[in-house]
Amino acid sequence: MITDHSQRARMIDFMEAHAPARSRELAAIGVAATAISRAVAEGAVVRIGRGLYQLPDSEPDLHSALIEIAKRAPKAVICLTSALSFHQLTDQLPRKIWIAVGAKDWAPKIDYPQIRVVRFREPYLSNGLEVHNIHGVDVRVYSITKSIADAFRNPKLVDRSVAIEAMKSALNDRKATPGQLAEAAQQNGAWNQMRPYLEALTSDG
Repeated sequence: MITDHSQRARMIDFMEAHAPARSRELAAIGVAATAISRAVAEGAVVRIGRGLYQLPDSEPDLHSALIEIAKRAPKAVICLTSALSFHQLTDQLPRKIWIAVGAKDWAPKIDYPQIRVVRFREPYLSNGLEVHNIHGVDVRVYSITKSIADAFRNPKLVDRSVAIEAMKSALNDRKATPGQLAEAAQQNGAWNQMRPYLEALTSDG
């Protein structure tokens, strides 16, 4: 018989590598619901959402949030400032994770992490889609060049200064070439907005 103490040790070991953890994931490794409830009552773990738990000293982590979204809404795509942050193109970390869905798709209901949903019509929904495997989970994120183009195309959602800084970072860190940025801008309806800034950043003068 697995004791409550051994279940708690197993739960904590699992959460150190897979935070946040879902109740069904804990059940799969032999942790009973009563053991989870007792651990929460005693402060050993923290309930952060429906059936979702993490260790009390866990810091908010972008990758953990993206993993949880991928599990809950596998068709959603990380976009705009959240995608820029994932690609390390901005220091801005929005309180909510930006996700894109199709124009007629149901908006996912996720209690944790907090999300903000935007609707992209084609071809903007499919362009520049990448799949990144994070700790064994496939997370859909827009590419560097697509994310920058989206930032310029949506000035009401992303401050222009954030978009410019992201483009500067991509060029300075050689994560994208001027040609790649121009191509993405043209494909994603942002060329008119991006062109003067791209030309200013890449001019010899």
